[in-house]
Amino acid sequence: MDKSFDIGKLEQHTVQLAVNGMVWLDHEKKIRHANDSACRILGYTYDELTSMTIMDIDIDTDPEILEKQIASIISEKGSYNFESVLTDKKNKKIPVEVTAFHIHYEKMDLFCGFFHDISLRKKFQAKAKESEERVRAIFNNHFQLTGLLDTNGRLLMANQTALKLLDLKEDELTGIFFWDAPWFAHSKKLQDDVQRYVNQAVKGNFVRAEFELQDKTGKTYVFDNSFKPVRDEKGVVQFVVPEARDITEIRKAERKLKKAYDELEKLKDRLQDENLYLKEELRGSKKPINLVGQSLAFKNVLFQIEQVAQTNATVLILGETGTGKELVAHTIHDLSSRRNQPLVKLNCAAIPASLVESELFGHEKGSFTGAHARKAGRFELADKGTIFLDEIGELPIDLQVKLLRVLQENEFERIGGTRTLKVDIRIIAATNRDLKAMIKEKSFREDLYYRLHVFPVNIPPLRERSEDIVFLSNFLIKQISKRIGKAITGISESAIKKLMNYHWPGNVRELENILERAAVLSQHNTLEIGDWFQTDRNESLEISEWLTLDELQRRHIIRVLKKTRGLIRGGNGAAQILGLKPTTLEYRMKILGIIKSKILETL
Repeated sequence: MDKSFDIGKLEQHTVQLAVNGMVWLDHEKKIRHANDSACRILGYTYDELTSMTIMDIDIDTDPEILEKQIASIISEKGSYNFESVLTDKKNKKIPVEVTAFHIHYEKMDLFCGFFHDISLRKKFQAKAKESEERVRAIFNNHFQLTGLLDTNGRLLMANQTALKLLDLKEDELTGIFFWDAPWFAHSKKLQDDVQRYVNQAVKGNFVRAEFELQDKTGKTYVFDNSFKPVRDEKGVVQFVVPEARDITEIRKAERKLKKAYDELEKLKDRLQDENLYLKEELRGSKKPINLVGQSLAFKNVLFQIEQVAQTNATVLILGETGTGKELVAHTIHDLSSRRNQPLVKLNCAAIPASLVESELFGHEKGSFTGAHARKAGRFELADKGTIFLDEIGELPIDLQVKLLRVLQENEFERIGGTRTLKVDIRIIAATNRDLKAMIKEKSFREDLYYRLHVFPVNIPPLRERSEDIVFLSNFLIKQISKRIGKAITGISESAIKKLMNYHWPGNVRELENILERAAVLSQHNTLEIGDWFQTDRNESLEISEWLTLDELQRRHIIRVLKKTRGLIRGGNGAAQILGLKPTTLEYRMKILGIIKSKILETL
């Protein structure tokens, strides 16, 4: 080795030129030596610095604690790294990072400390901390529930909005897989869906979905959720940001709005159906007349009506055609507590059997060919009111079961529907048929009969209350006079005699039709009935004693059809003369076996 090369001087020179400051302390904490960088950083000369103790430049350090820390840590690890703050000659605070270790030099125990200025680092750290605090404040106060996930789906952080709403602490969540969070635990399917959403976001896809969350109490919230991938400058996904917007109240409001809209649509449809129904009724009805009569038999009917009207009991009105069964039903409804609610009528004989079910219970759109829209049935229209089922004996046997259910349970379904509709209705039925005989023939259900036969009202035929004929005639003449615009003030004795001697198979309805015809033909204020009445009805007087009612009706309809030369509809048609609806007459012809073409052949 070249003896001229002094390694010691080289080492000393290197130490002097080192960027980091270096000081040597003795056991009493006095600075025994310092390099040039230490003097430059602190602003002291070498002589000034070596005349000072470490406490002069590190005024915040407790020397006893410092010695214990240095001795303990250096003995264990060989060196001691820490941060401190030194004060320079101008009393400026300089943050430094220190590395201290113990050395022996010429029988002295010395501590050597390297230090370098970290002011710039501290400045950047402070700014970074301030920026982080701002971001964190924005993150925590964001109105949406927000979190941060790593690419494995583990939750790194969650904002205060989420923690507060779900009553959780951040340390309860940090590090768990996002889909294992407590608010997803109520649904395994939801957990699987969320895991799939996170995985899609990790692959770089933006995902949006709506689902329900539950807090610790089990309260359910509806959230609009998104999963956003966060990429680095190279485009690689580093994080996933899940966000959830609480839309619980929005959805509640939407449901209320939809419910209100549905109810409005339902009400609109019902009003439309009721409007159509009322128009049909107005087209097919005459002005109503009052119940009129003075006979004991008729007064008994009035007493029964008064007794049952104030109850909700089902009423079965029994009586021949034309006795006023519909008028009795109207009177019962008008005297009942349901008088301000609708009275909905259905003539079971006037509607084809294939359509009766739809008329009664309604149908959904597309439930059968021709069902182009939803239609409310008569039971639905009669809710809170009364339904009058005329000619109940003509109801098909398969529909009798469904009617029985309405009577028992007050519920039904529309054709093609799945929703059960509840109704509050009173049922009044009427028939001119012998239902007990139909039960024996298996054409009417016995259980339905007893359900309908809760309170029977038997209306006597006009021939059994002949004392009412004069009273009825005078009343009807007043009604007819107003209707046709003639001033008829009374009826002749001869006309009354003819009326009293007639059998009246068509009852009050036939009486009204005869009187109206007579009024049209009358030339005076006193109504007369011509020979046309006597001639047309002598046969009826002779055969009525031994013919059945159906046969009597059959012959009478045939005679009227002959008179009208087969014309059923219109002002001069058979239906008008008989006081029936055209559809009712056509149905009656069918069940009585009357064929119009054969009648025309005899003319």
